[in-house]
Amino acid sequence: METLLSLFDRYGIFAMIIIIFLEYACFPISSELVLPFSGAIAHAENVSFFLLLPLSVLAGLLGTGLCYLAGRLGGEAIISKMTKRFPKSQRAIDSSRAKFAKYGAGAVCIGRVIPLCRTYIAFVAGAAGQPPSIYFPYSLLGITIWNSALLSLGYFLRDNWGAVSGYYERYKQFLLPALIGGVVLIILFKKSQKKKDSKT
Repeated sequence: METLLSLFDRYGIFAMIIIIFLEYACFPISSELVLPFSGAIAHAENVSFFLLLPLSVLAGLLGTGLCYLAGRLGGEAIISKMTKRFPKSQRAIDSSRAKFAKYGAGAVCIGRVIPLCRTYIAFVAGAAGQPPSIYFPYSLLGITIWNSALLSLGYFLRDNWGAVSGYYERYKQFLLPALIGGVVLIILFKKSQKKKDSKT
């Protein structure tokens, strides 16, 4: 926390965006900590939420794009190397594969709000050969929802950010399913709209 604070104090919003990029690029950084903290610091520094959010989404897309590209170019071989080097990642990768098999393109969006999946869903999608024209729009939706929710926690509840973080840790088993449900509803709504448009 002190390291984050010193980086944000020294480099401002630039440090926030770089750290968010690194988190989405699968560096061992917790978005549940970084995003609310970034929101709180941005509020304290009078940085507009409507500047911070699109920059954070762009950073997320660039970060996840690196992982997607690695999966696309390396295929299953890169996932195999990851699980051999980091055996604990096997559970997360299996979960990502299961979601991808069940939801297809929507898994890229849904996986953004599931802790076990969010780190590795990009590798799985890339290795599966999902086209960029599908991967990035669904990633954009998922990243926007996730970043909006967590940045808002810090930005609009800055004075009580510590308490909010504690409540999040306590009740995230309820909050995450609700967030996932919202994402699924959005995907279903978009699919139904496409069907209606195709019929007309």
